[in-house]
Amino acid sequence: MKSYKVQNFVVKGKEVFVGLEDSKKTWKIAVRCEKMLIHQVSMPAEHQALVRYLRNKFPDCNIHLIYEAGFKGFNLFDRLMDEGIDCVVMPPHLVTEAKVNRVKTDKIDANRLAVTLENHDFKHPCFVPDKERREDRQISRTLWAFQKDIIRVRNRIRKLLDFHGIEVPFPDRWGKDEFKALKELPLGDSLKKSLLALISHLEQLWEHKESLQEALRALCSKERYKKAFGIAMSLPGIGWFTAIRLVLELGEDLSRFTTGKKIAAFVGLTCSEHSTGEAERKGRITGMGSGFIRATLIESSWMAIRKDPALLAKFTRIWKGKGTKKKAIVAVARMLIVRLRACLLSGKPYAIGTVR
Repeated sequence: MKSYKVQNFVVKGKEVFVGLEDSKKTWKIAVRCEKMLIHQVSMPAEHQALVRYLRNKFPDCNIHLIYEAGFKGFNLFDRLMDEGIDCVVMPPHLVTEAKVNRVKTDKIDANRLAVTLENHDFKHPCFVPDKERREDRQISRTLWAFQKDIIRVRNRIRKLLDFHGIEVPFPDRWGKDEFKALKELPLGDSLKKSLLALISHLEQLWEHKESLQEALRALCSKERYKKAFGIAMSLPGIGWFTAIRLVLELGEDLSRFTTGKKIAAFVGLTCSEHSTGEAERKGRITGMGSGFIRATLIESSWMAIRKDPALLAKFTRIWKGKGTKKKAIVAVARMLIVRLRACLLSGKPYAIGTVR
């Protein structure tokens, strides 16, 4: 363990602020106390090594640690909190940094995180779901990934046929039966082998998709999510598939979003803005947060405007005022997520609106 000592000890009982720069094999640590950098160290990326270092080097101190959310998820957060070490996880894009900074190293980043924590210079740390919900929502995310893989493999098969000039008797419809029927095409040995490999891969993905859908449906009746799922299902345009995905991603309790604007900002459905002086410039939506949630909400909004007159009126008013359906449907999606929050907080199902 390579160490750069600035101060050999800290008086017991003091506040200690630790910045951790995460990587796959090593962690860079910067420790601050009373507005001073007192220690820097590089260590293996092992939880027990970190805990031993903190306990031995700063006995009886009140330790606070911060790190950026990354590829290792929230496992470190759970383990540190279990050890009684206060931990904050920050989205990387929200950590403050000087505009003129042109030097970036893990050592500098660790110190910057420690300064941010010591000065409490952050407003929106990551909300860390408990382990159970993180594991449950992984079913939804894996299913989303498989759905994209299915589209890719289907496209590869069609492009293979187009490239070799192979005509099929069903040019407009490509369902499961049609893809399976491709096995009977009279092809050369090499081409047949390539096509069968792709079709086999596609069939495996279909099997995994069905298995994950069954697991996702089982979560709908899980006691923890049952009430929130029922309320989400009451919203127009939202079926069981979308409802359980939203509950798993956002949680059963949305009280952490104190206003509708905050949940809209969390899913990236607020306008970007670059205004100065008297000039006001608003652009596209920020796109922050999960693209999956935004895509799901926008897709559901097209169905919702057919069922709720109030949402249809909103869509029509913005469409005529702004001139594009795209802007109008994004506004409806924003309205939908705000209303979902209101329904979950009140514990009451959605009521179809009327237009006066």
